[in-house]
Amino acid sequence: MLAARPDLAEVQAREILTVAPGHPEAVLLLGQAVGGQGRLGEALALLEPLAASQPRWSMAHLELGRARGEAGDGSGALAALQTAVTLKPDLAEAWRLLAEQHRLAGDTRAAEAAVARHLAASTQDPQLLAAAAALVEGKLAVAEHALRDLLRERPDEVAALRMLAEVATRLARYENAETLLARALELAPEFAAARMNYAVVLYRQTKAAAAAEQAERLLAGDPRNPGYRNLLAAALGQLGEYQRTIEIYQALLADFPAQPKAWMSLGHALKTVGRQADAIAAYRRSLALAPQLGETWWSLANLKTWRFEPADLAAMRAALGRTDLGDEDRFHLEFALGKALEDAGEAQAAFEAYARGNARRRETLDYDPEETHAHLARSKALFTPGFFAARSGQGHDAPDPIFVVGLPRSGSTLVEQILASHSLVEGTMELPDLPAMAKRLGARSRRDDPSAYPQVLADLDPDALKALGEEYLERTRRQRKTDRPFFIDKMPNNFSHVGLIHLILPNAKIIDARRHPLGCCFSGFKQHFARGQAFTYDLTDLGRYYADYVALMAHFDAVLPGRVHRVIYEAMVADPEGEVRALLAACGLDYEPGCLAFHENDRAVRTASSEQVRRPIFTEGVDQWRKFEPWLGPLKTALGPVLEAYPEAPDFDA
Repeated sequence: MLAARPDLAEVQAREILTVAPGHPEAVLLLGQAVGGQGRLGEALALLEPLAASQPRWSMAHLELGRARGEAGDGSGALAALQTAVTLKPDLAEAWRLLAEQHRLAGDTRAAEAAVARHLAASTQDPQLLAAAAALVEGKLAVAEHALRDLLRERPDEVAALRMLAEVATRLARYENAETLLARALELAPEFAAARMNYAVVLYRQTKAAAAAEQAERLLAGDPRNPGYRNLLAAALGQLGEYQRTIEIYQALLADFPAQPKAWMSLGHALKTVGRQADAIAAYRRSLALAPQLGETWWSLANLKTWRFEPADLAAMRAALGRTDLGDEDRFHLEFALGKALEDAGEAQAAFEAYARGNARRRETLDYDPEETHAHLARSKALFTPGFFAARSGQGHDAPDPIFVVGLPRSGSTLVEQILASHSLVEGTMELPDLPAMAKRLGARSRRDDPSAYPQVLADLDPDALKALGEEYLERTRRQRKTDRPFFIDKMPNNFSHVGLIHLILPNAKIIDARRHPLGCCFSGFKQHFARGQAFTYDLTDLGRYYADYVALMAHFDAVLPGRVHRVIYEAMVADPEGEVRALLAACGLDYEPGCLAFHENDRAVRTASSEQVRRPIFTEGVDQWRKFEPWLGPLKTALGPVLEAYPEAPDFDA
């Protein structure tokens, strides 16, 4: 009766206990029954002493873990569930709940390990057991081979489809994982664990609307589930629906208050909509629960206008002194400590902290600067005046997008905020759609395969180019919340795709936001990015990337004269009105005084500069790099002639 009628199960359990007072299995049943009715305090009052009196009984610890988790005690739930699987390693439900709790706590690696153990414990099939064992041990190639062999014999084996999708997810082959999970759900629509995996894979591909739809479907069957609620909030945030995101996090934390990463996520959403004081309070709640949580310390530092107190420095140093601190917490803390020391005027100590954080982060990344340089060479070879002339008039004729490109920390958020303060322009965010389309066009199945992009563009006929333009407009439509005719895509890395933009959306505007190379690059070096921008964690990588960016944009200036309007950050600071008028003219927009009062715009801003663009233009950011100049030698060397030529581009053909 437990699943369908826990109230009747409670009656039966109480009758048993009348006859046999204290009977352990009846107490367990009663705890499950009252917990199933939402009376978690009563459930815990039964299950806590039961687990203490039955220390070797895995089921008592399993149900205690379940009740603690539902009551919002994440750390207590993890402890009880870990005891359960230690006592009985094949207890599948305990592994499932462990995965859920680890995911809620933001520990992706532990969640993936628990999922693998859950898969292994959920089957008795010898072939699936062998594949699951390989997955648990991290032998992904072995697991993949075994699962593909099995699916050739039994193509509709749902458990194998889900397990192979788990392998693909760990290898970041999200499109493959999506296909496998879609098939699994076609065969077994009520398979909630597979649907949750499906939603996560969609979210990781920035298919936020589809991910939100799946999360809503899961919540229809389990409306209180914290993992489902957390995923829905994250997906809605990706869609720019920040008020709903905030409401979901607030309700989630009312039910499950002991979740430091959920408090941090709430802080992010509040920061985005300009509620800085509330964001700080949420971050403080996060740190009260987990003082070693480096990402929350960095989130406070990343407010930019925030200043740490002496007690904060002491707390960060104490956390860095812990021997059990993970790499991710450590490098986040180093970045935050660097910001605190910089604000305190300790330039050398600040640089050393930034350098330690960057070095640790760089070790985790597979970035090859030669790939960036090779893309530059391929682009210059393909995109000639003749190439563009032969395709004149093709693509989709919509003028809607305004692309703001460049490097991170170049002043692009300032440009976006100025444009978004115009009555005809809507600001969105750094949209991932164009890079995703370019990646698909490049069609690399393995990391070490050569990319077919941008050369593949030469094979596209007029219909294909128009279809790509339409696809981009359709993919980004969900981000548009108003009826304004123009919208901004502020993904800085789109400078790599200027050729693609011109081919598929020839009437779109392209703005290149550029800042002094030392100012821009060192600002990037100080910044920890949540994702992407892997070139920013080493001064030499940064210099090479900036130089390649300048070279590519100089090439487009030569083959498409006047196509790109450039905004020099220092010029904008020196002459705001003149630069704003020129920017608006380049976009075909009339001047509006509100564009100079951009700091009064209360729109949501998701980038690291969100708090800075809520202030008038300030000059102190222009030369902040100078106090760190003694340590920027590797950056200067990598920049080469680009540094001396700024704000012009050197003659790359000389």
